[in-house]
Amino acid sequence: MTIPALSLLDLVPVRTGQTSAQAVAASLQLARVADELGMRRVWYAEHHNMPSVASTSPPVLAAAAAMATTRIRVGSGGVMLPNHAPLTVAEQFAALEAIAPGRIDLGIGRAPGSDPVITALLRSSGVGSDVDRFPDHIIDIISLLSADGASLRLTSGQEYRVTSTPAATSAPQVWLLGSSDYSARLAARLGLPYVFANHFGAPGLERALEHYRSAYESSEAHPVPVTMLTMNVVVAETAEEAQRRALPQARGFARLRSGRPLLAMETIEAAVAAPDAELDAAAAAVAAQWIVDAPEAAAARIRTLATAHGVDEVMLSPSSGSYADEPLDASPGREATLQLLVEALGTA
Repeated sequence: MTIPALSLLDLVPVRTGQTSAQAVAASLQLARVADELGMRRVWYAEHHNMPSVASTSPPVLAAAAAMATTRIRVGSGGVMLPNHAPLTVAEQFAALEAIAPGRIDLGIGRAPGSDPVITALLRSSGVGSDVDRFPDHIIDIISLLSADGASLRLTSGQEYRVTSTPAATSAPQVWLLGSSDYSARLAARLGLPYVFANHFGAPGLERALEHYRSAYESSEAHPVPVTMLTMNVVVAETAEEAQRRALPQARGFARLRSGRPLLAMETIEAAVAAPDAELDAAAAAVAAQWIVDAPEAAAARIRTLATAHGVDEVMLSPSSGSYADEPLDASPGREATLQLLVEALGTA
């Protein structure tokens, strides 16, 4: 059975008593661990106004991660394009490519990444993009990132050249993210790599991959389809410890899905000390969709899933919680998840 390439998806979790600065420091340390382990890439997701998530600005975090690491690719997983002007996205990631040439990924999603109020605030200045023109804006961004740039025709009939940065010699790799047939079909039509957001627990994985592969139109950059699968993973020395480590994050997901007030991530002790039958049942249902296990068993499940779906790469979202006495500027449980898995798989 083949060993999939491994990457890291980070939402920059914030736990009780932790400042955003400490949460970011912990995430940068996790990026260093992923880099040292030989993982392929680290991406930051765009989420807004959530007490337990500090990944509001993927380009800023990617820049920090690029400076904190030496070889791993860094980028977004993803930028939620309707919240941003395409030229702004292209300029941000062109600047990243100048900071770390050959190491930048631009993963793009179509969802808002927040609730309707925050979405309205993000777009109140009118600088977002029309979601109905999402395919056109993807094409525009790819053109703007190229060395030749893009051109538009003014009402006067004059051609006007636009580039995201002058004198570019390389460009970020663009990926489409999604959990629906729409994103899969669009990625296939544009000849782009495709990521199925499996960590959301959304149905339709097999159908989306089938649509993508069957309709794929070869591009110069990607002659054949390229697929990635995301997974929430918690790995510890024993399955019992992994289950304890999974509890805070799973309860956070359950709160989000049930409409309860969102909180900073609980410590493991706080989650155990505050049983809630309804919440814990929902959390158990959430964690049942994750890989929560000891190293060898977790590695076997990842191999099986990757092989069953024929994906080229697996992107891990390490969802391990923290004990109260663990450092606030590090995340030992998340680091251990990566270390134990890479060791069990034998390679990243």
